[in-house]
This record gives sequence, structure tokens and C-alpha cells, in this order.
Amino acid sequence: MESDKLPHETPEILPLSATFTPQTLTIASLIVALLLLAALFFLGTKRSKSRGNTFLLVGPSDAGKTSILSQLVYGQTLPTQTSMQANTSALILSSKKTIKVTDIPGHARLRNQFLEYLPETKAIGFVVDANTVSRNAPAVAEHLHLVLHALTSLPPSQAQPSLLILAHKSDLFKATSASNTSPNTLAVNRVKTILERELEKRRVSQSGGINIEQLGEEGERSDMGGLECGEKEGSTFKFDDWEGGEISFLGTSTLSTSSQTEKGASEGGLDNLWEWLEENM
Repeated sequence: MESDKLPHETPEILPLSATFTPQTLTIASLIVALLLLAALFFLGTKRSKSRGNTFLLVGPSDAGKTSILSQLVYGQTLPTQTSMQANTSALILSSKKTIKVTDIPGHARLRNQFLEYLPETKAIGFVVDANTVSRNAPAVAEHLHLVLHALTSLPPSQAQPSLLILAHKSDLFKATSASNTSPNTLAVNRVKTILERELEKRRVSQSGGINIEQLGEEGERSDMGGLECGEKEGSTFKFDDWEGGEISFLGTSTLSTSSQTEKGASEGGLDNLWEWLEENM
């Protein structure tokens, strides 16, 4: 009973500020910062693994983008009209690989929609009508310039998609027996030569500070980059020398089954595109 009457010692409570010294606060801050960086790195790595499964079809209107999509996905060319919105379909490349194919409208007011899909894109297919490219070469080159500029403007943290230029409607070219040149090769050579010439005009106009007139759509930007091909004096724009990376070319067509049988599979169709997708997607 007497012990109950004895005074009890009150435990001393230290203020919170006395618990943390400047050194411990610094160490704690560093640990928190490291944990945050590790978390961001983990999330970024995880997200990057899930990206890059889209094959993006871009290019001028009436070049054949929608026909290519329907031939790839459905195995047949369906009736099409000028697209006014993006179309996306799943494409089964193999039992272990399925990708998305997205067709972006080629209209001048809609074509920049491709920028929204770049984070999910592993490869871009720029479709050109090889049969009519000489008639609308400035507009086609301007559209391609937009794509080249976008690719070279990506942040270092974002992987750059592969770029494939499709010289489409190669079935309209006739093989030359003398040189043993296939329609696909003729179409590619035509598209490559014409676009290099037009892109060089744009590069020279920009480097000389001259406003680009009659080289594309009205109101286009004249300060775009993306046409760098080295600093050699007297050099001209060449796809093989483009500093933005490697650019591939394929000749393609969406022939009917009967036409493919008559001409031979090696001279038309999308077989070479299938092979390219299987290797690069």
C-alpha cells in the first residue's frame, strides 16, 4: 500500500525535432529519392515492354493505305473510300505474335493524327502511289517531311519506330525483260528518285532561308528539320545517308487472287510486306 503512495517518475518525452539530426534528414531524403527513381525506372521499363506493337500506315489520300490494311487483316481487298478517321485492326502474324495495324487519314487536316499513335508504334509504313507520284510529288514529299521531322524530334527516352516506304500499286508497272527488273523494283526506284529530288528542294529552300512555295500544302511550317544527311559540301538528300536512321523500301500491290495467279506471286501482292513485318515487329 505504501508503494502506491510513492511518487512515480514521469517518462521524459523528447521533441520530434530532437530525434532527427541534419545528417539523418539528409540520409532519409537520399533514400526516398533513390526509391522514387527505382520506382519510376521499373514503371518505365514495364511500360516500354508493353509498347511498340502497332504498325502505322500513313501517307497521302488515295495511296492505298486502307486497301493494304484490309488485305493484311481480312485477306481480301474490300471496297474503300477516302478515310476521314483512323482505322485500327488486329493482325495475327503467327501463333505467338499479334500486332495492331492503324490506318491514318491522309487529308491535310487529319494526317497529323499519327503523332498521337507514335508512343505505341514500332514501325511506320509510308504509303506512296508509285503510279501517280510524279504528278503530286511536292505534296507527297511534304507529307513525308512531316514524318521525318516527327521521328527526329522524339525524346531520347522514346524508341524511334522503324520507317518503311511502300511504293504501292507496283502491279501497274511492266517488267523489263532486257534488264530483268521486276515491277516492285521499278516502283521502288521511281518513288525513291522522285522523293529524294523533292526533299532536296525542301532542304535547300530551308537552308537558304527561302520560304517554301508550291512545295506542299498551304500554311505548312517552313522551320521543320529532319532532312539532315551529313555536312559534306555539295551533298544532296539521299535516303541512304539520312541521319535519322535506316529507311527501308518495298514495292507492294493489292492484286486480286486471279491477277496474282496470272502475274506470279513474286511480282505483286503483299508477301514481301508480310515477311518484313514478321522480321521487324
